[in-house]
Amino acid sequence: MLNQGAGNNTSPHAGDDAAGAVCTRIVPVILAGGSGTRLWPVSRENYPKQLIDVVGSDSLLQATARRMNGFPAGWQVDASPIIVCGEEHRFVIAEQLHENGVEARLMVEPARRDTAPALTLAALLACAQGEDGILVVMPADHSIADLDALQAALQNAAHYAQRGSIATLGVPPTRPDTGFGYIRIGAALADGAHAIDGFVEKPAEEIAAQYVAAGTYWWNSGIFILRASVWLDTLKRLQPDMHAACERAFRDGRSEGGYFRPHVDAFLSSSADSIDYAVMERLTEAADEPRETNGAAPAGVVVRLEAGWSDLGSWDAVWAAMEKDANGNAGRGRVTFEGAVSSYAHSEGRLVACVGTTNVVVVETADAVLVVDRSHVQDVKGLVSRIKAQHAPEADAHRKVHRPWGFYDSIDHGERFQVKRIVVTPGAQLSLQLHHHRAEHWVVVRGTALVTRGDEQFLLSENESTYIPLGTRHRLENPGKVPLEIIEIQSGTYLGEDDIVRFNDNYGRCS
Repeated sequence: MLNQGAGNNTSPHAGDDAAGAVCTRIVPVILAGGSGTRLWPVSRENYPKQLIDVVGSDSLLQATARRMNGFPAGWQVDASPIIVCGEEHRFVIAEQLHENGVEARLMVEPARRDTAPALTLAALLACAQGEDGILVVMPADHSIADLDALQAALQNAAHYAQRGSIATLGVPPTRPDTGFGYIRIGAALADGAHAIDGFVEKPAEEIAAQYVAAGTYWWNSGIFILRASVWLDTLKRLQPDMHAACERAFRDGRSEGGYFRPHVDAFLSSSADSIDYAVMERLTEAADEPRETNGAAPAGVVVRLEAGWSDLGSWDAVWAAMEKDANGNAGRGRVTFEGAVSSYAHSEGRLVACVGTTNVVVVETADAVLVVDRSHVQDVKGLVSRIKAQHAPEADAHRKVHRPWGFYDSIDHGERFQVKRIVVTPGAQLSLQLHHHRAEHWVVVRGTALVTRGDEQFLLSENESTYIPLGTRHRLENPGKVPLEIIEIQSGTYLGEDDIVRFNDNYGRCS
C-alpha cells in the first residue's frame, strides 16, 4: 500500500523536473482527519461523516477518491492518492478504498494538528518519493455534483500551480451563509481566476449578507492546488517552527504494515493550524518577499468553482444537496412525509414519519434520535459537546463499531452484563487477549470459529458455544470462507472496551 521513501531524500526539491520542463504530474491528496460533529448522530468521533454514505451510495471518502478519474488529457494523475488520516480510522479507510480498487498511500497522524501539518506531511512524502508533483488537496467529506466542472476548475488552477502559485477554488455564494469562510477576490486574471486579496473567517449573518451583496467574496471550498516544493518553501518561510516539526516527524517516522507513521513527539511539537491561517492568509503580506515562480502569477490565486459544491457541514446542507419532493422534503431510508414542508428525514432502521412539519430535520439511528429546526442545525456541534461532557457513549461511537477484523454491535446491556453481535470477515482474527474484569460466553450462529482458550485450540460450528473465564488468554478467528457471526455475552464488574490486554495482534495494537 505504501512504498515509503523517508530517509532517502526529503529535500523539498527532490522531485524537481528537468530544467525548462513543465510539471504535468498530479498527486491527489485527501485530508480525511475530520470529525463532522454537526452531522451527529450519523457522524461520530469514531466513525465520522467522510466514512458514511451521506448522499449517494458511496461514502464521501470513496466519492472523493474518484474525482480525478478521467482528468483531461495532458496530465499524469497518480493512481495512488496520499490519504492523511487518524489512527482510529485507518483500517476502515483502507478497506473502503480497496473496495473501489484504489491502493492509496496512508499517512497516519498520531494526533490532530489541523490541515496545515497534514498537508506538510503529504508534501514531504511526495518529494521523498521523487514526485514533487502538483498536489490536488481535497477534504474527504465534501460533495460535488458536477465532476466535469470541478475538473475544469482544477485544470485551470493547475496551470497557476505550474508557475509557482498556491491556488484554491472559490465558490460564488448563492446565499448568506455563516457556516463558511470567505475569500476576498482581488485583481482578475485569465479564465475567471483572481488574485487572492484576503481570507475571512465565518462571519455573522449581517456581515455574510454584505459579502454576498458586494459580489467580491467567494465561499472558501477548502480545495488547494500547489506544487509540493512550493508549499514546503512557503511554509518554511512563513511558519518555520511548523515546518521543522513536520520535517523531523517525517524524517524520524517509519513504515509499518502498509502505513506511514510520523514520529509522535516531533509531530506533537507542531502547532495546530489550518492551511488558511498558517499560509494563505499571510500570502498577501509576504507578496513582496522572494518566491520561486516562472512568470508573473500571484502568490495566491483563487479559481471560480461552480459545480454544485457543498461541505455538508450541517444537516441543512445535506437537505440542500438532495433531491426533493414537490413540497421541498428530502429523505433517506425508511421515511414518509404527510403534509410536511421543507423537511429532512433520515432513518437507519425504523420508519420515520413527519406529519405537518415545516423546516425540521429528523435523524434516527440505532441509539439516538435528533430533532432540530433547520435554522438551528449549526447548534448541533454544541449539543455534541454537552453530550461528550456527560461522558455519554453516543457522543463518540455508534452502537455498531467497525474493527479491522469486522465489526460488533452492542445489542443489549445492563449493570453487570453486555450482549454483542460480532461478525468476523473470512480469514481475519482478533488479537490474542485477556480481560481482568469480565468473562465471556460465545455462541456461533453462522460460520465456523477457531477458538484459542488458554492452552486449548478448537473449532466451533453453528449452534455450538464456549465459555471464556475471566483472566484467560483467548482469541477468535474465522478460518472459513463466509463471515463468522457469534453472539457474545459479557458478564463482570467492568465491561469497558479498555479492559483488554493484547499479547499478539495483526493490526499493530499491542502496547
